[in-house]
Amino acid sequence: MISKLRSLFNKTFDAIIPLFATLLALFLGVFMLKALGKDPLAAYAALFEGAFGSQRAIIQTIIKATPLLLVGIGVCIAFRGGVINIGGEGQIIVGALASAAFALYVPIQSRWIMIPLCLLTSMLAGAIWGGVPGILKAKLGVNEILTTVMMNSIAVYLSNFLLRGPMIDPHEIEMGTRAAQTALLPEYTFLTRLAPPTQLNTGTILALILAGVAFVMLFKTTIGYRIRAVGKSADASRYAGIKVPFYQALALILGGSMAGLAGGIEVLGVQHRVMENISANYGFNGIVTALFGSLHPLGTIPAAFLFGGLMVGGNKLQRTVQVHSAFIDTLLGIIVLFVVAAKIFSTRRSKKRAING
Repeated sequence: MISKLRSLFNKTFDAIIPLFATLLALFLGVFMLKALGKDPLAAYAALFEGAFGSQRAIIQTIIKATPLLLVGIGVCIAFRGGVINIGGEGQIIVGALASAAFALYVPIQSRWIMIPLCLLTSMLAGAIWGGVPGILKAKLGVNEILTTVMMNSIAVYLSNFLLRGPMIDPHEIEMGTRAAQTALLPEYTFLTRLAPPTQLNTGTILALILAGVAFVMLFKTTIGYRIRAVGKSADASRYAGIKVPFYQALALILGGSMAGLAGGIEVLGVQHRVMENISANYGFNGIVTALFGSLHPLGTIPAAFLFGGLMVGGNKLQRTVQVHSAFIDTLLGIIVLFVVAAKIFSTRRSKKRAING
């Protein structure tokens, strides 16, 4: 009985420690606001109201949470496979570019055919972008952290080239403004809106479904078992006959496909064209979302909603108390550090419990 209670306590503690880390980061933000001569209560009231204080605010939070959830799912799969995917930003960018290119240049006017093909194209582009580091890891043992970060930079330069060259909006050339963006996508490629005239779209439903699919894949299938086994112990998995390089590469490919899909949904459901900064730091914030959700696809759902709220509420905080946007970035950065530190602490605590029995 005591051992069961201890096990329940440990699981609960590990699950809520990221929340404590976030609250601690917000507490530190109080001193930052005081140093800036601002009222912390007014600031955090604006943060909460901007994120959850109205129907419109909640809808905006859900819109922001959707790409965070998809990136977070991909991060969960990669981490469970013992590899680290820092390439979400680049995978979002190439996914957005690929879906936009398919929508603009492929002459299929049926939305029932076009939308699935655009989304599949974005997933394929993200999978390729995640697969390059995966193959380098599997074949040559190249550190995936370095390669995924490098792939982010390549994606940014590729985007700059395409948006200022081959894919630039022809109207921008005619007007002489040459803004770095594609033409507006055909209306038949737009995702259906769930709450017109807001931008909430069916991409959110798809993200929730994929969270469930990822859970089933990781915890109810042979492939998922092998991915998790490789993540737990590559040596033991190799001894058991599991092809460790293959499943490490597969984890990065699947993670990349989720981030690529996030880019596709952002284009088809929200922006309706590709512009600079289409990724909006979703790739990096998605990592924290996954950590906050204890690297579990279903746990990532509420974590994405929370961090989506922080992103939306941060804008209201900035306008209300008149602080520089750098404060919001700094606050989110501190939350990232605290959540990552909490995850490291939780992992070490779990290993210590395993050793002590």
